[in-house]
Amino acid sequence: MNPQLSTFWSLPTDQVLQQTHSTTSGLSRADAKQRLSQYGANSLKQTHKSSALVLLLNQFKSPIILILIFAALLSIFLKDALDAIIILAIVLISGLLGFWQERGASNAVEKLLALVQVKATVLRDNQSQEIPNHEVVPGDIVVLCAGKNIPGDCLVLESKDLSVNEAALTGETYPVDKLNGVLPAETGLNQRTNSLYMGTNVISGTGKAVVVHTGKETEFGKVSERLKLRPPETEFEHGLSKFGYFLMEVTLVLVALIFAANVYLHRPVLESFMFSLALAVGLTPQLLPAIVSVNLARGAQTMAKKRVIVKRLPAIENFGSMNVFCTDKTGTLTEGEVKIHSAVDVEGKDSDRVLLYAYLNAASESGYVNPIDKAIREYKTFDISGYQKLDEVPYDFNRKRLSILFKKDSTHLIVTKGALKNILDVCSTVETAEGKTIDIADQRQKLHQQAEDLGSKGFRALGVAYRNCDRDSFTKDDETNMTFMGYLALFDPPKPGIADTLKELQQLGVTPKMITGDSKAVAMSIIQQVGLPEPKALTGSELEKLSDEALMHRVQETNVFAEVEPNQKERIIIALKKAGNVVGYLGDGINDASALHAADVGISVESAVDVAKEAADIVLMEKDLNVLIEGVKEGRITFANTLKYVFMATSANFGNMFSMAGISLFLPFLPLLPSQILLTNLLTDFPELTIASDRVDKELVNKPRRMDIKFIRNFMIVFGLLSSIFDYLTFGALLFLLHAQPQQFRTGWFLESVISASMVVLVVRTRKSIFSSKPGKYLLMATLATVGVTIVIPWTPLGTLLGFQRLPLSFMLVLAGIVMLYITAAENVKRVFYSRVKF
Repeated sequence: MNPQLSTFWSLPTDQVLQQTHSTTSGLSRADAKQRLSQYGANSLKQTHKSSALVLLLNQFKSPIILILIFAALLSIFLKDALDAIIILAIVLISGLLGFWQERGASNAVEKLLALVQVKATVLRDNQSQEIPNHEVVPGDIVVLCAGKNIPGDCLVLESKDLSVNEAALTGETYPVDKLNGVLPAETGLNQRTNSLYMGTNVISGTGKAVVVHTGKETEFGKVSERLKLRPPETEFEHGLSKFGYFLMEVTLVLVALIFAANVYLHRPVLESFMFSLALAVGLTPQLLPAIVSVNLARGAQTMAKKRVIVKRLPAIENFGSMNVFCTDKTGTLTEGEVKIHSAVDVEGKDSDRVLLYAYLNAASESGYVNPIDKAIREYKTFDISGYQKLDEVPYDFNRKRLSILFKKDSTHLIVTKGALKNILDVCSTVETAEGKTIDIADQRQKLHQQAEDLGSKGFRALGVAYRNCDRDSFTKDDETNMTFMGYLALFDPPKPGIADTLKELQQLGVTPKMITGDSKAVAMSIIQQVGLPEPKALTGSELEKLSDEALMHRVQETNVFAEVEPNQKERIIIALKKAGNVVGYLGDGINDASALHAADVGISVESAVDVAKEAADIVLMEKDLNVLIEGVKEGRITFANTLKYVFMATSANFGNMFSMAGISLFLPFLPLLPSQILLTNLLTDFPELTIASDRVDKELVNKPRRMDIKFIRNFMIVFGLLSSIFDYLTFGALLFLLHAQPQQFRTGWFLESVISASMVVLVVRTRKSIFSSKPGKYLLMATLATVGVTIVIPWTPLGTLLGFQRLPLSFMLVLAGIVMLYITAAENVKRVFYSRVKF
């Protein structure tokens, strides 16, 4: 690209088109394909899949694993090559298991994300077409309208009341008007009114622009490269991180103490070091990242079958933990099919004249497409061939009005419709039922009361106004001194069965709250119709008067927020979060982006505008709360199964390693060789790879839960120590009852350790009795397979290679008895534990 394009805002449009080798009719498909190959995907993230080799190497990046590999390689040259090779083989198999799991999860998620791609409208071969944002290339001509994301850094070619939100890039609160033109090269970023930037979005108006820079070459790309931005951690991620540090501290202390003790007892230094490292690996739940990824990916796949697409996997946990759900009413609580009830004058009488002017406005708009205009056009058709459209000021969320200038014969007429308050703000006169025009000053209270009466019946009132004009063009500044004509009464009936849906949501421990721009009267009418108990409302004007602290208390008891401005939605969400809630927000409009970002879990729909879909963590393929409920349940199932692995791995590993560390100080030989420890860890992890498919008890789905490190720590200590008691019972039986030799001791301890750890998975996976809560078939099969393989290993050449030997029947019977006692004790301890510790 020509260096002159580094200041493209200072160049005429013809020169920019020439430098980008483009035209106003856009690129050809062949040229666009070649440029995509040349410049790469238009994305700030890594768009190509990580190579298989990189993903595999990531499985071995743990410092403990790297030290173990180094020590094993060192022992090849210094001591026992065979033992070192066995250790390396077991580490490799463990890494391959993690690789296989994560690779499958990654592929599944990629396919899901492809379903909710944000798209740009571009000209290709002089035809308008939609393509994924990441396929936009320099030289593309993009067609813009309200709700569209800007797909790259662009120069404006055409604009009509084009207004862009640049807050994400410049911090500027208010939308910026964009116009075609040339600016000095030294013009600052937030003053470049002829330029559009990636990461921003269109608020109102229409336009065309040529893309100059894409991907990391954009201004937003440069910022993200410098800051290496990443999404904030979810509560679950933060909990796992804290737990990881806790385990690391325990591991380091154990390694240091065991190594020092073994050296003090005059054990070989290298063997003691390898033993200590193997213990560290045994204590660490190595497959936790893979298990978490697989659980979340499988949850995302299951949710996709229920029409819920997860864009960011960690959000699944927040989805399951959500206890407050905020939503607009349109399309969620109501059918989303806006219909016209009537058009009335200021006296409340039906008026074809009001309906004609509303139809003129709706049939001629070319900006933000909305269901209200569609409803007006379908309600009644008028012949408007005598009206010539001259100009338009599109709807935006600040003015909340749409104005169009018409010419009929020699008369110029501006017709405006929009939110009642915003229409009345620009009116100075009122047209009476008799067709007279009077001053509005004394009529305002009456006009508002008329709207309140409509609202109390469940109708939303829009205002219609007009004024004559003497020009062929106009701007939003000309929306003054207008004459108010009357109202459009709209209705959107509640969805059938929505009352039952809201009741089920509440039974799941999720409190629904409605946030709407509609009047309080309309909002209360809808809420009462959908059966929300004892609705308490707060209006936008009342909210404005509250301090942040006062609002934090009010939001807890309020379930209807009416007459809310777009910027107040975010404030409500933040107040709910500060009050200790996990908040979900469902939004699909341009003005929902900030609230979606602020929520713990931002939820949008597939039909939403780009900016809302981009900001969301989760996208519903249907705007239906029943779909949402299924997603919440699946989120809780995924969270529960992920925690199961944490409970199983940490308690079993902690118990085994604590036992082994202790007994190693009293035996004249190592209780297990390093390779045997690693094999124990590998085999006990195997059943847990299937945990994502396990059944989850209903009580774990019935209410939201959060990551509780204190509970996990208590669980680990209680069940880890229980495991250790039976480990020492095993040691005593092997040494004093069966008089085992070192090889027999290691074989017996290996069998008891793996089989008990595998079987206890079936106990700790549920709070209920092992007989009343059946495990998933894959978990059961994997557990039984692990037990079978463990019993067989000492009888194989591999067992001999690993230092095991066949045990007499007396050994096997004693070990079987200890395992049965352990499972029985675990069942009883579990019952007592859950009766005293709540989670």
